[in-house]
Amino acid sequence: MDERLLRATASIRGAVCSPAGTTLTIRRASDDGWELPGGRIREGEAVTDCLRRELTEEVAIDATVREPVHAHAWRNDDGDDRLAVYYHCSAVEMEPLLSDEHTEAEWVSEAVARERLSAPQTTAVARAIRADRRERTE
Repeated sequence: MDERLLRATASIRGAVCSPAGTTLTIRRASDDGWELPGGRIREGEAVTDCLRRELTEEVAIDATVREPVHAHAWRNDDGDDRLAVYYHCSAVEMEPLLSDEHTEAEWVSEAVARERLSAPQTTAVARAIRADRRERTE
């Protein structure tokens, strides 16, 4: 068994669900790819504070941060370890105000999210949507 510890940069991302059943996706300016909003956690920063800060900075949305729905570790193209933790969030569907890091935002169905997001992000969206539906029916 490999006992090597993961030494990774951690990012916290939000699968932000709306009452209409859509999820917020944003397009990166750096490479034109789509992602869920979020970013790197700062030393000493609480996880939920990080996600609220990133949502405010990237899309100017005040979302309710709920429970984690997925985590994924990988090694990037530069050989650096990365860890992403995805949280179910809820917010009213509104027009986001984007930072310079992103060029476009769109509230999309789960089917569209599956087409444009990576597999780990798609898993997070599916789990967040299920959690959101459960919460709305309780």
